[in-house]
Formats: sequence, C-alpha cells, structure tokens
Amino acid sequence: MAAPASKHRVQDFIDAIPGTAGIISTIAKKVGCSWHTAKRYIETYPTIAQAYADECAVVLDLAETKVISAINDGDIQTAKWYLTMKGQGRGYTRTERCDVTSGGQPLTFRVVYDRDERSAFEDDADTDAAQ
Repeated sequence: MAAPASKHRVQDFIDAIPGTAGIISTIAKKVGCSWHTAKRYIETYPTIAQAYADECAVVLDLAETKVISAINDGDIQTAKWYLTMKGQGRGYTRTERCDVTSGGQPLTFRVVYDRDERSAFEDDADTDAAQ
C-alpha cells in the first residue's frame, strides 16, 4: 500500500492514540484528519499499528478486569459466561440441544437444486460411480 500524503507525521498519530480506546474517529479528531486517513495511517505504518494494537489491548485488559471483578463479587452468570469463553480447554463449553423430530416422528427433507448445481452434482455422482 502506498504511503499516505505526508500532511501528518507518524508521531502525530502515535501521540494521539493513548486514551482513545482504539476508536479511530477519536484518533482522527485528535490528529485533525478524517476517519479514513487515520485508518489508512494505522494500516500503512507498523509503528502506528503497534501503538493502535497496544491501545486496543488496554481496553481488552480493562474489560477482563471488570469480568474478574464481577466473578469475585459472586456473579454466577458472569462466571458461567467466562467458563464458556476461557475454560474450553477444561471441558467448559456451551451445548445446544435441538430436537430434529416432529412430535416424535422423523422429518422429511426435500432438497431442491437449481439447474447448475444439479448438473454439477450429477457429474460428481457419475464420476464417483465410475471409480
């Protein structure tokens, strides 16, 4: 990607990023440019991209701190949610159950292909049968 016109300095963006929570419009306002210009600088310059990633990580850390605080305060729903998000390695996962019968009776499915898909499907079936 070509570097943006140099109306703004890389350091202007690096200095503007802290305290923005990674919100590009806030960064743009602090630098005095458009949202698209700020986004382009972030994507173009690795040092700006790193400062941006660091700021986003600060917000993520803050959110994690709030979740842990809620768990410490005894919030069971938050604890369950946390386990489904972070405890998968220990077997904590969300399980959804779906009854695929209709009143205890099997369901019948009708598959409808458009003309192109049907031809491709039949060609594959013919190839499989020949092998």
